[in-house]
Amino acid sequence: MRSYLLRSRTVAAALLTVVLAACGSGSGTGSGGFGGPGAGDPYFPKAGNGGYDVTHYGLDLAHDPRAHHLTGTATITARATRDLSALNLDLKGLDVESVTVDGVTARWSRDGQELTVRPRGALDRDARFRVVVRYSGAPETVTDPDGSEEGWLRTADGALALGQPTGSMAWFPGNHHPSDKATYGIAVTVPEGLRAVSNGEPAGEETKGGRTTYRWRVGEPMASYLATLAIGRYEVDRTRTADGLPVFTAVDPSQAAVSRAVLARIPEVVAWAERTFGPYPFSSAGAVVERPGDAGYALETQNRPVFPGAPDTGLLVHEIAHQWYGNSVTPRTWRDMWLNEGFATYAQWLWQEDHGGDTAQRTFDSLYAGGYFPDAATNAALWSFPPADPPDAAHISATPVYWRGAMVLHKIRQTVGDDAFAALLRGWAQEHRHGTADTAGFTAYVEKTAPGKDFRAIWAEWLHGEGRPGSP
Repeated sequence: MRSYLLRSRTVAAALLTVVLAACGSGSGTGSGGFGGPGAGDPYFPKAGNGGYDVTHYGLDLAHDPRAHHLTGTATITARATRDLSALNLDLKGLDVESVTVDGVTARWSRDGQELTVRPRGALDRDARFRVVVRYSGAPETVTDPDGSEEGWLRTADGALALGQPTGSMAWFPGNHHPSDKATYGIAVTVPEGLRAVSNGEPAGEETKGGRTTYRWRVGEPMASYLATLAIGRYEVDRTRTADGLPVFTAVDPSQAAVSRAVLARIPEVVAWAERTFGPYPFSSAGAVVERPGDAGYALETQNRPVFPGAPDTGLLVHEIAHQWYGNSVTPRTWRDMWLNEGFATYAQWLWQEDHGGDTAQRTFDSLYAGGYFPDAATNAALWSFPPADPPDAAHISATPVYWRGAMVLHKIRQTVGDDAFAALLRGWAQEHRHGTADTAGFTAYVEKTAPGKDFRAIWAEWLHGEGRPGSP
């Protein structure tokens, strides 16, 4: 990967011309650079792409669950961040039928997950442009480095699309890295009797000829890994919080009875989180509840977390807290995953503390003493690596990222005091609202907000240090 990016611009252009000769039509004119086939992520070097920034995805999809066939047209509106003679999109599997750039047929080629597009005319830096990709096929399930499954998951009555960390490329082409966030418009056509649920707000539905089209609109920036699509038979409920925030839930009928009580607490949890973290960052809340086994985990998909079976209150709190930490404030790279999971885990500690359960200090002490988890292996795993430095892609969702990440936050709280810590939680979410952030930015923010405090031992021993710190 690195050697490829270091090739000269001339060699890259020459090779690309040969590869693309049989793809599409037209001859390239003008000059420009080659957008890199990767965003430089330390754990997923091929994820994302260089040279442009996506501002909006328009997805027009049709799915037939019985045939396991997806047809799609992706309209990608973007801005060039450098002069471009070619650019890459991430797309895993599926067959590309045509590509245009600003309405003109473009050459294209495939190499693994990389869809390389060469417009007829070079794109100047800061130019706004639109790529339209028409594609179809049987969408794939993606197995992550840790063995979990994402991408396109087949269910008993439809499908479920989940994208963390890279699975969204299994159902639409794009710049699939958390550093590039965009708004979305999603239209999904399915057989009549099924429902298609996605992120954001419902924008209309229409049935014609035995098929129903559902439209969704996402007006706030969203990383592609947070995009979801749930197709099946659902019981839908629309309510509002006391402050008027829409709450939309879609529940598999087999889970409706067991989910009712906990989902009824969404307004309560959102209100508590707003008091704790600041104004809710999106235009609606809600949940999708699938059958147990449809997915191997819950995921904080934007606006509307997905749960495999009815969640308990703690899990609901965790995924709603992610709407601030992870969804609104999104990690700049996958190394910064603890900024998602450490915060959401600490949110659970705060909820317990505020609702008659264990204090955060008691949870911290139990973890440090090695008695929190029921098995010795998990207690030992807590110290297997520092939360800000997972050893590889297979560990970005491992125990230290969640629980030791939360312990870092508790050490900060011990240092600055409860009032200052509460202000820090709100301030961090507000300062990076709808943006991205990394670990270095967070430590700098903490030091800026508490200039009289010394955090060096916390960063060295708890955030980046190997093994169990010598004292709690």
